[in-house]
Amino acid sequence: MLLQALVFLLDTFLGLFVAALLVRFYLQIARAPARNQISQFIAALTDWIVRPARRVIPGWAGLDLSTLVLAWLTQFLLLILTHVLQTSMAGLPIVALAVLAVLAVVRTSLYILMGALIVQAVLSWVGPQSPIAPVVNALTRPFLRPIQKRVPPVGNVDLSPLLLLVALQLVIQMLLPWFGGALLSLLGG
Repeated sequence: MLLQALVFLLDTFLGLFVAALLVRFYLQIARAPARNQISQFIAALTDWIVRPARRVIPGWAGLDLSTLVLAWLTQFLLLILTHVLQTSMAGLPIVALAVLAVLAVVRTSLYILMGALIVQAVLSWVGPQSPIAPVVNALTRPFLRPIQKRVPPVGNVDLSPLLLLVALQLVIQMLLPWFGGALLSLLGG
């Protein structure tokens, strides 16, 4: 019972920290406005580890790779700690845990996009002038624009968020588990 509580707390806090690091990374990629409550909160939450990591892990092509690597390392640490505490993944080599950490980061990234899509849809109904609307729009625009070019509105309703949500669910629930299982079988896990 105590062990399960410890695993739950580790998963919750480290998982939320991974999500915060990824949100920071994606806000920088999307060039979202920095003068908003979300960006300031994320920066305050992650600056203590990102700033020193930037000295060691250089950026590349305008990307803050230190934030992405930290997200992966945090997820990797979470998997190792969970593995040690539960030994439910008995015999998994360290390479398999590293691959699982990559897949978990991808899954968390997709959940962040889904959350942004849902927030954007709600804001479009109740508060399109909200201060976080530009941030959410910056995150979702690159994914919605290609769909909007191919799928016209139906009765003045944009169906692109719904189509993207369905596609993301397909990837999260079917493709990622299949891909993870295939990689683990190749790695001998």
